[in-house]
Amino acid sequence: MDVRVLEELKRMSVVGQQAHWAVVWFAALLIVIAPAAAETPPRPEFAIPDADDAPIAMLVDITSGQVLHSRNSDRRFVPASITKAMTLYHAFELIEEGALDPRQSFTIKPETWREWAGKGSTMWLNARDPVLVDNLLFGIANVSANDGSVVLAEGQAGSLEAWADGMNARARALGMTGSHFGTPNGWPDDGATFTTARDLVTLARAMISRHPKKFARYIGRPSFTYNGIEQYNHDPLIGRTPGADGIKTGYTNEAGFGYLGTAVRDGQRLVLVVAGSPRSRARDAAARNYIEWGFRGLERRRLFHEGEIVENARVQGGGQRSVALRTDRPIFINVPRGYDGDIAVNVTYEGPLRAPFTDGDQVAELKVTVPGFDDAHFPLLAARTVERAGWFARIVNAIAAWFA
Repeated sequence: MDVRVLEELKRMSVVGQQAHWAVVWFAALLIVIAPAAAETPPRPEFAIPDADDAPIAMLVDITSGQVLHSRNSDRRFVPASITKAMTLYHAFELIEEGALDPRQSFTIKPETWREWAGKGSTMWLNARDPVLVDNLLFGIANVSANDGSVVLAEGQAGSLEAWADGMNARARALGMTGSHFGTPNGWPDDGATFTTARDLVTLARAMISRHPKKFARYIGRPSFTYNGIEQYNHDPLIGRTPGADGIKTGYTNEAGFGYLGTAVRDGQRLVLVVAGSPRSRARDAAARNYIEWGFRGLERRRLFHEGEIVENARVQGGGQRSVALRTDRPIFINVPRGYDGDIAVNVTYEGPLRAPFTDGDQVAELKVTVPGFDDAHFPLLAARTVERAGWFARIVNAIAAWFA
């Protein structure tokens, strides 16, 4: 046999042996690590997002009022374009009061156009063109129109400062004690505009409960077309999460990425705030994970029906010595899916209750405690009217109470 052929056969034999042993060692390695991999617990299907992706967050079931998760919910932050949610709410209130009409037109002033044309998010308004308030509200809500916000503010209030004063008056009336607004659109203003997650939940609840028809009309459109230009809503839930219907995203270099949103399923509505996210993808993923965890990682349990008597409260100075306390709504509570632990229910009131009071007056509160969640609070109403007792009845009641 030729010497060169013999050497080549030897070399191929060595390579084959090396490949054989490589396969043997790889198989042995799989046998060693397979049990360890099998022992690794699977990641939960629904989980609360990490603090790195959502440094500030709050998830609330506004149907019941229960806070499902809270992280730095009272920390002030810059809301950026989420500010426009307050501009929309202020506009809704003005429409209700008759001070603003969706059918009226405002015209963008040349100086306003020069400052805001193409500045950040825009609906591409033209100088001196009349624009319906109806279109301004669509543009603000769905394509975050900075120019539309300014035109609305100047057209209705006469100046941005006057409009901001109206926004802040609305915030105070709602109890948004951690918020202040300096602009109608959230453009950076050296920190004059700030809010908290808890305040934004309050704002969303008011917008939905006080103006359900306006909310349904203007909020949560997947796109908006004006001047022949179609733009898409950047909301991370709309079209991706069942039941999602808005409300507003926000971003600046200073603020990071934020979101105020809501979704409803089977009569249950959740409101979510995420703020300070480092990237848009992190914010969007956190928002979707929060909503799915709220709807699918938890389960709702009915504790009381609407109008159900929960307890009797003692009465002082009335024509009767006690009064039944009833619910004003069905009382639901959220617990982890499959939870079999305790749910504590307590009735609190400043008692004995002092007469007189009327059937339907809120006179007490129901507190529900589930481990791992903030306490949930629900109003309890007097189930009947109790008049103030006459002097003789008061003496009899006082003696009876003393012996009791």
